[in-house]
Amino acid sequence: MIPVSTDSKLIQQGGMGGYSSTSFVWEIRVESWYNGVLLHDDIPVEDGTEYGDRTSSVPTRVTLSVPRTVDNVDWSPLNDDYHPLACNGQRLRIMLGVQLQQHTEWIQRGEYLITSASEEGDTIRVEALSLLKLVEEARFVSPFQPTGTLKSTLRALMEPALTVVFDAALTDRAVPAGINYDEDRLGAVNELLSAWPAEMKMVNEGYAYVYVPETPSYSTTPVATFTDTEGTTFNTVVIDWSGEVDREGVYNCVVARGTQTDGGQVQGVAYDYSTGAHRIGGPFNPLPVPEYFASPLLTTVSQCRAAATTRLARRLRERRRPLRIRTTPVNFLELGDVVSVEIVPPGNTPPRATIEAFTLPLVPGGDQAMDLLVGVVQ
Repeated sequence: MIPVSTDSKLIQQGGMGGYSSTSFVWEIRVESWYNGVLLHDDIPVEDGTEYGDRTSSVPTRVTLSVPRTVDNVDWSPLNDDYHPLACNGQRLRIMLGVQLQQHTEWIQRGEYLITSASEEGDTIRVEALSLLKLVEEARFVSPFQPTGTLKSTLRALMEPALTVVFDAALTDRAVPAGINYDEDRLGAVNELLSAWPAEMKMVNEGYAYVYVPETPSYSTTPVATFTDTEGTTFNTVVIDWSGEVDREGVYNCVVARGTQTDGGQVQGVAYDYSTGAHRIGGPFNPLPVPEYFASPLLTTVSQCRAAATTRLARRLRERRRPLRIRTTPVNFLELGDVVSVEIVPPGNTPPRATIEAFTLPLVPGGDQAMDLLVGVVQ
């Protein structure tokens, strides 16, 4: 969750605290930056949407519509490499504001790298992706041989394109000698995170945050509550179950393998001992159905077990029952946030769910809604 004031959160969640969810004003401001220099502090955006998807290698992106001409200013970037909307390293800083009783509270949704801009009649269409795109497109010119520790290796893979900040709870360790990565820089980043094990997310201020993997549970405090009870404004949402039934890609254990310093193989296994339908030894398959993960960064059995446990938790998350929610826009929600979903009839414990994907309209007006795809915590 992006930090917001109590008043801002209340006003967006149903008109509590003296506010009305039908009367608050939503504002947008988009800045363009190039090489640390502000090119424009208020791009005239007519329409825009932010998309998030945890299954994507670059999980967030935005699309914007800008008028071709505003106050005799030409917003076409096609003939100027240093135009605020050109895609030569220009970054967009997206900010959303909620007008409270005495002031407008602004939050930063994120920083995005402009990847394309096109003219469509009198409109400029702009697409921008998370700054993680810089790492994805920067493939290795020659094989990369890491030295030092996991932290220093991750920094070498991502900086100076993207600043990396580490959770103090992460335990660093030395990288084994003799490792080579041939081409895929982002693939090397993801392998390192899996072998650590660690998770990484893009923070709205524009840097990468690496942290100890967390497993949401019913004890996790939700950052928002949604209900399908009619009779309110914000909380009236459309909820439906969705998805498909498929055995492919479903595992009930993960085998992580590595190599000791003397060349011997080590491995660790994590089993799905939950009460879910795909649990180990259950009717899904009485025999183990493993996914294999191998990395030269794993040199001990304990490291392999930790990597297997984290990877299994990720697979369990991807199998969660999907819920689709449509609601009025909420500017502080992010991928991975834990929310509570109250499903009528009442009386049951509201399930916890994590946000796996979303579509957020950035410009107010009309009947725009925020769409969420959440996975119910087992």
